[in-house]
Amino acid sequence: MTGTEIALIGAALAVGLAGIGSAIGVGIVGQSAAGLVTEDPDKFGQTLLLQALPGTQGIYGLLAGFIIMQNIGVIGDELMVLSVPQGYAFLMAAIPIAIVGLVSGIYQGRVSASAVGLVAKRPEELGKGIVYAVMVETYAVLALLATIMLLFGIPLE
Repeated sequence: MTGTEIALIGAALAVGLAGIGSAIGVGIVGQSAAGLVTEDPDKFGQTLLLQALPGTQGIYGLLAGFIIMQNIGVIGDELMVLSVPQGYAFLMAAIPIAIVGLVSGIYQGRVSASAVGLVAKRPEELGKGIVYAVMVETYAVLALLATIMLLFGIPLE
């Protein structure tokens, strides 16, 4: 396996695993939100906001994947020939957002689903439910930051 292929695996993992976490998280919230909106259609807007929150991990993974693809020439330039150590550097740089994106997307979905329950009983407390969900988001943002810092530290000469 070439270094370029290994780097592409890193991009695929960042996009794929973070995307899976978001899809699961958004699905969890969607199930709770649909139940509430069945009883009270006026709460659609509030629950849609809560459902959107776990989707950000997929965006972060996509961003990391795009950075990898741009750095190695998949986007724009000619595809670079990377050494195996360089390929592994890209793969390892993708791991923080891939793993944290997967796990935090699911857990943010669970927290957001609980916030749907909060909105069901006390709609004026939506802000508190959002804060709970955003606390999980913090770790996805930190993982994205770590991935970006690692990516920009890879020498390509």
